Amino acid sequence: MSDLVLGLLVLGTVLFAGVLVYNRFQERAAQRAFRSKHADALFEEETLPPSRLEPTLHKMEPPRLPLPDPRVDYVAEVRLPQPGTLEGWSTLEHRFARRVMLAPGEDQNTWQAALQLVSRAGVVSEAELIEFRSAVETLGAKQGATVFAPEMRSALDAARELDKTCADSDIQVALHVIGQGVEPQLGEQPFKVVRREDGVTLVLDVAVTPDLGRSYEAMARAGRSLADAHAARLVDDRGNALDDRALASIGAQLEAVRQTLAGRGIETGSPLALRLFS
Repeated sequence: MSDLVLGLLVLGTVLFAGVLVYNRFQERAAQRAFRSKHADALFEEETLPPSRLEPTLHKMEPPRLPLPDPRVDYVAEVRLPQPGTLEGWSTLEHRFARRVMLAPGEDQNTWQAALQLVSRAGVVSEAELIEFRSAVETLGAKQGATVFAPEMRSALDAARELDKTCADSDIQVALHVIGQGVEPQLGEQPFKVVRREDGVTLVLDVAVTPDLGRSYEAMARAGRSLADAHAARLVDDRGNALDDRALASIGAQLEAVRQTLAGRGIETGSPLALRLFS
């Protein structure tokens, strides 16, 4: 083979090797350029074992059920001969609706069957109470139960006395902000805001309002703030202007109402108050 041909073969081999090296360099450069700085989620899912979540037990608080209260309910105690439920109670619920309540007694054999005697509608009639007691005794007799029920006359007398106190305490306080363009931006408050043609009215339902003193103060502040912001007037139901002294006088009267109810064991806004004034 001549020197010329041999030289050409050597040159070709060198050029071919150079091309391979250059292509490999370019391929690696491209990989570096497009490599993400974040982990590949799909790759991780395939290669990393999923973390195991061990089952845990969370202590759940059982919901608190309302219990009969002798101050507002006629409560008959039903003692079954063995643990079980008072069968047929749904018929009383259908007849008296939300005014009746069945709650567990002191043991698994005992139930408290109650009829609410007082509400905003007044006191139940004697005929209704007789019907309720008779129905409870009938259900109990079917299961061989013993029924202990209070004397009806005294229960009704106490209910009427309580109803009188509730009627005297069942009041609403209204503060009127009279002016043009009054637009309340009050958020959640313990009082209602009712629009009217010439402004707004702030209303507080006394007996069902928790923390009555602070709730009234919040309403009074809101009324003053709205009146000041819109050059409006803050007045009572008769249109009389309400200054700080008048607002304080209303607050004192509300405190007297609160104390009257508290004397009966009824705190405004409490579950018992919500039942009585429903």
